[in-house]
Amino acid sequence: MTSTLSVFTDSPARHLVCRGCGAQFPLAAQHACYECFGPLEVGYDAEALGRVTREQIEAGPQNIWRYAPLLPVGTDPASRVTLDPGLTPLVKADLLAKELGITGQLWVKDDSANPTHSFKDRVVSVALTAAKALGFTRYSCASTGNLANSVAAHAARAGVPSTVFIPADLEPGKVVMSAVYGGDVVAIEGSYDDVNRLCSELTETDEFEDTAFVNVNVRPFYAEGSKTLGYEVAEQLGWRIPAQVVIPMASGELLTKIDKAFSELVEIGLVPDTQWSVFGAQSAGCNPIAVALHKGTDEIVPVKPTGIAKSLNIGDPAAGVYALESVRRTGGWMEYVGDDEIRAGIELLARTTGVFAETAGGVTAAVLKKLVESGKLDPSKETVIFNTGDGLKTLDAVAGTVGPTHRVKPSLKSVREAGLLS
Repeated sequence: MTSTLSVFTDSPARHLVCRGCGAQFPLAAQHACYECFGPLEVGYDAEALGRVTREQIEAGPQNIWRYAPLLPVGTDPASRVTLDPGLTPLVKADLLAKELGITGQLWVKDDSANPTHSFKDRVVSVALTAAKALGFTRYSCASTGNLANSVAAHAARAGVPSTVFIPADLEPGKVVMSAVYGGDVVAIEGSYDDVNRLCSELTETDEFEDTAFVNVNVRPFYAEGSKTLGYEVAEQLGWRIPAQVVIPMASGELLTKIDKAFSELVEIGLVPDTQWSVFGAQSAGCNPIAVALHKGTDEIVPVKPTGIAKSLNIGDPAAGVYALESVRRTGGWMEYVGDDEIRAGIELLARTTGVFAETAGGVTAAVLKKLVESGKLDPSKETVIFNTGDGLKTLDAVAGTVGPTHRVKPSLKSVREAGLLS
């Protein structure tokens, strides 16, 4: 595959840099440092970023590509592999705030409004645009569901073959939504961590040398797509950063990139310098990052995931240590909640905001409640919570707890007897 800077000349990205030792590498399909095996991320030209203005962004398209001057893949629309996600609703959550005793402004960033109904459309659009520039001709991923949906859909629109790898016990809705686009869907008899390990091995084979695994060999570009969530929230709030954010965690990457987005906006002068606190939300069935924080350690012990929040079930989180750093640096916290709390969180969010979240959103809503009750989150400060996926993908989670409230015959008498006309 192509591995030169030339394919990204219309971009502020300049190199890949190791998060661990700081070693730099060319912009290429590489995700691990050759010196210390640490993860790589994109490094930018500070002067190029500093030339970006609010006016330039506001004049851009009504999707994530309005932030193209801040992303690593250039500004030419013809070069993109994209479903044009982004600019999803920032929902004012007054009823939810009242129920939880929150006096400051509360918002829900509802990323279920993206084309395949999760935030993954953001990361996939950036990753596959990079993959196209690097010369890859097949698209793939290891996924807990939402990512597979998005990769399959992007590939279908681009007319490129796809092969997505998922755990065999994935929710039926997510399996169908991956398969309907016509690519290969490979169900692995194992956990997500098993799937991810296999995909890492496949990138080293001759048979898959033409394949971009969005969260493996082009992961540095993929991760940068998450920053657009942070950019959007700041812009939607009138170019300011909220005091507190609550973010679901699987690998921990989404949390770190939203934090990074806020830092970048301050550094280049697009928002006023301010303080913010980052809070992480996990399921009790897969909570290694939160447990490490609670124990006061950087050692994240891998777990075997259980529970209904399957989109968050990454037992060996690649960005966990960096999520810990973000939370500690900003004075935030992490919590985790069990399955019953997750179901209650889904219903609470739906009942008070009209947002039907998948299980990850139920985790976030339930953790918000727990943070307020424990005093870890300041109820007087402006807070944004993130819903990353649509409840229609995880119907089984609440199918047994919600349903018809009345059953009547088709007559006025029956309706009256049910108390519906009183």
